[in-house]
Amino acid sequence: MTPQSLSPSRMAPFGMLLGLLMAFCFTSCLNYQNPNEFALTNLEKSSTKEPDKKETKVEEEMDPEVLEVFQPTHEWQALRPGQAVPAGSHVRLNLQTGAREVKLQYEDKFRNNLKGLKKGKRLDINTNTYTSQDLKSALAKFKEGAQRESSKEDEMDNAQDLLSFGGLQVVINGLNSTEPLVKEYAAFVLGAAFSSNPKVQVEAIEGGALQKLLVILATEQPLTAKKKVLFALCSLLRHFPYAQQQFLKLGGLQVLKGLVQEKSTEVLAVRVVTLLYDLVTEKQMFAEEEAELTQDVSAEKLQQYRQVHLLPGLREQGWCEITAHLLALPEHDAREKVLQTLGALLATCWDHYRKDPQLSKMLASLQAEYQALATLELQEGEDEGYFRELLGSIDSLLRKLR
Repeated sequence: MTPQSLSPSRMAPFGMLLGLLMAFCFTSCLNYQNPNEFALTNLEKSSTKEPDKKETKVEEEMDPEVLEVFQPTHEWQALRPGQAVPAGSHVRLNLQTGAREVKLQYEDKFRNNLKGLKKGKRLDINTNTYTSQDLKSALAKFKEGAQRESSKEDEMDNAQDLLSFGGLQVVINGLNSTEPLVKEYAAFVLGAAFSSNPKVQVEAIEGGALQKLLVILATEQPLTAKKKVLFALCSLLRHFPYAQQQFLKLGGLQVLKGLVQEKSTEVLAVRVVTLLYDLVTEKQMFAEEEAELTQDVSAEKLQQYRQVHLLPGLREQGWCEITAHLLALPEHDAREKVLQTLGALLATCWDHYRKDPQLSKMLASLQAEYQALATLELQEGEDEGYFRELLGSIDSLLRKLR
């Protein structure tokens, strides 16, 4: 569907998410960039940690004998390196080109929104002025900014920005859109915001994000949308026991089971197995180190972990058999993740594994295959190669199942 064929009512979600993505990208740029490299405000209003040097620096930059003074018009024009900006000019960063652009001062609505954002106000987003192609471009810039974040603290700051100006609930509501593209982009933004950010995770649970994510995974949707939704779900559940409780109560394991058993969804199956491995090991780590965790984790969170009955749920929902049969996947990386999960579930699924003739046959076949590959690695001088590690995992499972 081309952007021109979308009706105004269906374009509203595109515009709303685009505005949020641009605002989020805007704050990401501010966090990432060195303030000496560029600024989105007038040079005269820029702040510095060295007040005694500020006046001299501004005078040098604005001196026409030192720098060429740019002469703005009412149209946006690119600012070249070395050009000074006259007082009263309107400066912006072009998200398409990465260049600074200047024109005579004009306060448009979106600029006012960004000013309100920096003051802690909620955004007033015009939902009728953007196309789906605009949204794609904004998301590309957002991804670029997210990939180059310099630290985990920067990522958390951007998620807090999304929360503070009221954008989180708008993005969550984007999961209800009838447009797969909007669902996909909303899920991507949510997944990035949830990652290792407890405050945003809590707000998302209260805003109904978990239910919406599970509904998308349980219904017929494009594979690309389900990938992003699964990413968001993983980010929401990790290290958040309350969300894990709700996930189990809402039938999340059944939803993931249906997802894994769909045709042509092998890539999703690998990601689901990886998620289950992470949740199982997280639960096991809590059980093994509960006394130590009590010193660092709140009593409420400890109680929440105790109420996450993940392993019994996996056994009852048939995940012992499901994970075992996923060893038939052809990719080495997928097999590695399945082997890790089989090991993590061994105590829970031991009797199932021992009675499964297909699993025994598959492990024996893989043992022979990786023995040959490990031998080739040794011949090439790799004493601790990748295939040797996989062979070690298989050997360990076979010994424990005898």
